[in-house]
Amino acid sequence: MKFVVVAFDSSGRRFEDIIDAPTEFVARDTVNERGLFIVEIKPAGGSASRAKAGGGKRQSRWKCLAEFTRQMAILVSTGTPVVQALGAVERQVTDARFSAVVADIRTRVEEGSTLADAVGRHPRHFDAVARSLIAAGEASGNLDKMLTRLAAVNRQEEVVRRSVTAALSYPSLLFCIAVLVLNGMLMFVVPRFSVLFESLDTPLPPTTAVLMDISAFLRGSWWWFFPAVLASIGGGVAWLRSKAGRRAVDTWLLRAPGFSSLFIALAMARIARVLGVLVESRVPLLDALALTKAALTNSQYRELIEKAESAVTRGGSVSTVVGGSRLVSPAFTEALRSGEESGRVGQVLTSLADYLDEDNAVLVKSITQLLEPVVLIVLGLVVGVVAVSMFLPLFDATAATGPAGGTP
Repeated sequence: MKFVVVAFDSSGRRFEDIIDAPTEFVARDTVNERGLFIVEIKPAGGSASRAKAGGGKRQSRWKCLAEFTRQMAILVSTGTPVVQALGAVERQVTDARFSAVVADIRTRVEEGSTLADAVGRHPRHFDAVARSLIAAGEASGNLDKMLTRLAAVNRQEEVVRRSVTAALSYPSLLFCIAVLVLNGMLMFVVPRFSVLFESLDTPLPPTTAVLMDISAFLRGSWWWFFPAVLASIGGGVAWLRSKAGRRAVDTWLLRAPGFSSLFIALAMARIARVLGVLVESRVPLLDALALTKAALTNSQYRELIEKAESAVTRGGSVSTVVGGSRLVSPAFTEALRSGEESGRVGQVLTSLADYLDEDNAVLVKSITQLLEPVVLIVLGLVVGVVAVSMFLPLFDATAATGPAGGTP
């Protein structure tokens, strides 16, 4: 199979060649062995272009940003002009929507806009942290280094999101299966037993009577019950998006038994990484705190960073503020205080973020291993209660008629 490869060498010269290889991975290895940086690789014949024209593969915003910054960092570091680098990235992007974003950025840069201003036109894909680091890189002449740091931040964000999503996907699937199984039993299985129970004419146990009533209610009111459930879900989503709802959920997440430690650890790692990268990039501390606050989603942590901003404005230190909060561990506070005393806040926080990310990966795996059997046990108990409730009246009827039938 033949692949069309576009690459650059360390001096910034552009190469385009056709590689004969069995798979794309082998073709990439062949080009990498030559010391070239790949910016585009596709099967010969334009199949990649046809796939892209058909819509391409959709990717998350974080993954798109991580790939964009990593590719731009490689190209800019080899001396490629920003406009040409943007064109190369645009041709390589597989997400059609993000490709349009890159095309717009390239057009604006060609018209004389700075890269920071161009990406600022797309706040949905480039957050305040990304825009600030790009602006700092352009101002200092170290755009490639800033893009590399930004790529590392976004790549780690994508890794964390994937690990948490993968950890919760199986328990969520089990929960959905449990709900479907329970609804199916109440709608179709329990009514068949109700006819049998009426013929037996025996008193029903309380659990059986409750299940029969719920089944009759669902079968008789399904036409408005399910729309009501959907309306409740919609109202719940609207409430969650409100300020009061968001704060209530944020508070619950930090107090949830068994899960609060995970949410706190993830928040601390995010603060350490974002603030550390910003400070290392020579962003003023007040601006770095403001950008870190904008990158946080939990309202209580945002308020904590606001308090730190006020303290720094008055001449205080960040460690003094976070040290008195239950939202931050003592180890985090001591590391931050050590960084402030040594003048190496950025390096200390970046190292701390790496350490926290390793611990969080283990913590997510541990919680998942504990959560899966709990969900299975709950699912088994629900099905077991329904089964026992259905068969218990039959056992009672058999016990009541057996001795009478066996008496001569």
